[in-house]
Amino acid sequence: MSSIQNSIEIIAQQGMLPLYFNSDESVSIEVLRALYNAGIRAVEYTNRGSEALVNFKKMVQVRNAEMPEMLLGIGTIKNKSQAKDFHEIGADFFISPGFVPEVADFLKSKNALYAPGCMTPTEIIAAENAGISFIKLFPGNILGPEFMSSIKDVFPNLTFMVTGGVDTTHTSIESWFSAGVSAVGLGSKLITKKRMTEGDYATIENETKKVLDTIQTLRKH
Repeated sequence: MSSIQNSIEIIAQQGMLPLYFNSDESVSIEVLRALYNAGIRAVEYTNRGSEALVNFKKMVQVRNAEMPEMLLGIGTIKNKSQAKDFHEIGADFFISPGFVPEVADFLKSKNALYAPGCMTPTEIIAAENAGISFIKLFPGNILGPEFMSSIKDVFPNLTFMVTGGVDTTHTSIESWFSAGVSAVGLGSKLITKKRMTEGDYATIENETKKVLDTIQTLRKH
């Protein structure tokens, strides 16, 4: 199995992709540990600040030492140079807020998963024609589950994840899964600034477990 397909399967199997950024290296690592302990095997760290690259490098080292089966992805990739920097230090998959053709080409040559953010059928078609098979619907709060259910049949070969505006509640997650997504991206609603500031990693771990349980329950019905 290609590493692209493997990454897609792990994210889809998990049914959620936790995403976060913290300028503090030790907080970034502790959150990663909490997510791993909750049962998470794929995480998106967002490239949102000048410390992201240095922190990510350290996170890869900790991952290699303590949690080898964890996939570490990088989000908010907006150009080829960023993709190159994070590829060099060991990012497993890459996510963008939009579709960036030069990033798609570069990562395809490296056999690494690239999930672009798309908001219109035109963008999804452009991504699909560039060989992309995993799409991030973004921002989910603007698009809504109805958008997903309307376009699903037009793109039978694509796997969809939604990010933005997804809540940790059963109702919110169910509405998106019923519409046809394979995973939900959960950021600030799960890994809140408050929890990170207070070092409340136990709550992050417990809330993540609850979301994983919710997804398992939904899939049984």
